[in-house]
Amino acid sequence: MNWLEQLLFDTNSIAHVVFLYTIVISLGIYLGKINFFGISLGGTFILFAGILAGHFGFTAPVSTLSFLQNFGLILFVYCIGLQVGPGFFESFKKGGVTLNLLACGIGALNMVVMLILYFCVCPTGDPRSLPMMVGVLCGAVTNTPGLGAATEALSQVWPKGQPIPQIAEGYACAYPLGVVGIIMATISIRYLCRIRLKDEEEEILAQQAENPHVKPHKMTLKVTNAAMDGKTLFQVRDFVGRYYVCSRALHEGHVSIPKGDTKFYVGDRLLITCAEDDAEAIKAFIGPEDVVDWETQEVPMVSRSIVVTQPKMNGKTFGELHFGSIYGVSVTRISRSGMKLFADRNLRMQLGDKILVVGPEDAVERVAALMGNSVKRLNHPNLVTIFVGILVGIIFGSMPFAIPGVPTPVTLGLAGGPLVVAILIGRFGYKFRLVTYVSTSANFMLREFGLALFLASIGIKAGEHFVPTVVAGDGLMYVWTGFLITVLPILIIGVLARVRFKLNYFTIMGLVAGSTTDPPALAFANQSSNTDAPAVGYSTVYPLIMFLRIITAQLIVLILYGVS
Repeated sequence: MNWLEQLLFDTNSIAHVVFLYTIVISLGIYLGKINFFGISLGGTFILFAGILAGHFGFTAPVSTLSFLQNFGLILFVYCIGLQVGPGFFESFKKGGVTLNLLACGIGALNMVVMLILYFCVCPTGDPRSLPMMVGVLCGAVTNTPGLGAATEALSQVWPKGQPIPQIAEGYACAYPLGVVGIIMATISIRYLCRIRLKDEEEEILAQQAENPHVKPHKMTLKVTNAAMDGKTLFQVRDFVGRYYVCSRALHEGHVSIPKGDTKFYVGDRLLITCAEDDAEAIKAFIGPEDVVDWETQEVPMVSRSIVVTQPKMNGKTFGELHFGSIYGVSVTRISRSGMKLFADRNLRMQLGDKILVVGPEDAVERVAALMGNSVKRLNHPNLVTIFVGILVGIIFGSMPFAIPGVPTPVTLGLAGGPLVVAILIGRFGYKFRLVTYVSTSANFMLREFGLALFLASIGIKAGEHFVPTVVAGDGLMYVWTGFLITVLPILIIGVLARVRFKLNYFTIMGLVAGSTTDPPALAFANQSSNTDAPAVGYSTVYPLIMFLRIITAQLIVLILYGVS
């Protein structure tokens, strides 16, 4: 039975380390599926499974734990950066500014409440108090990347040779009530502001009717405007002042695919695709709607969905490719991440886009060859971009910079550096011919794999001292302080968003879920609403707040230890 003993207790055995992580991660995932009053903790239960293993003496060499912890953290935050990068700068447009400012308000109040409780409640002179409270802050807002960033920052400033306090202990104290507290605070806003859910849904539906989203709209128009007679497609487009795609034209019984220099005449029938908001203006200029059975016309036309898989197409605008004048086809719609977009000439293509191409069959085939249209190619992740990005992120994160009040230069570290680089690559990578496309499933797989390694590592490390700290120590204090850090900022900003900015309650629910980066809260919001308002609010604030949560978690540790 020596083999079994070595497998279970020989910490220098590779088989033991793999066995330990497999058990901890598997147990955590299964426990995370258990619902408590409709709420589950998900993969975060890996942390508690690791604490349990560490408490009973199942561990691994510290160097191995530290490597797997940091490698998992890098994978996790880098994949998050790639995910939020394309929408990071877009989230500041239009109404996104207000939502992001309110989300930043929640984040700032979280830190203020934490600092007040730290200076007023925590035991003075205990060097473990600050790491515990930073962990409580991360757990209270259910932000695991922030926990990783704070853990990595603490290793920079903690005295060499002394055991580093485990921030994960405070995180574990606050996380369960953090998940519950976010949902409870969201419900409390509803009753404090006397909100009726039915009225909120009706308001959203009315707004959508008055201000339709910009989405593709197809119509057949008869040219009746004499000013168009003999004018080219480009000239007409300039006159109208609205962008549209004319995919087919019927002139004297003959159907053609219009090019930029194709002339229109009174009596022609045109198949127009435009943004829904522009339909009336275009109709008013060209002429009334008409009915034409385009499928029975003499020129055989095909309509085909083509997937953009050719790396050279990444980042190119539709206007650059001159589909109509060069290839004799029209691109009318784009499907991207489940959304239908109008093929504006200034819209940049991304790998994975599905474009709807209309034209003669041979011309459509040429465009398909140009775009790649190879789904198999998308199944292979672009590992070069991922690892080159991580390399640049580690270099960037290792560069020291000075902060006033901090005695030694600090760095963004293994969390902040890869995160910033991933956001920039996700948004601007196409300019440097970097193929940044990673399928949603591949991104999620890498992200969850990294998170599992990270949570298991810090759980096993924290397990040895967790029970004495929580049960025999000040664990209960950290639980209720975490609950206050969770609830108070949400109530204050939530009521302000409703009373001062008149935001719809379902938008507020998405705002709260996004500002705490909490998927269970978003799931609860989606279940409460028949609209997409919660998801829109969540996605608007999530990129910026995720970035700030990771950076500020580091800065709190670095600054407070710099002034202490």
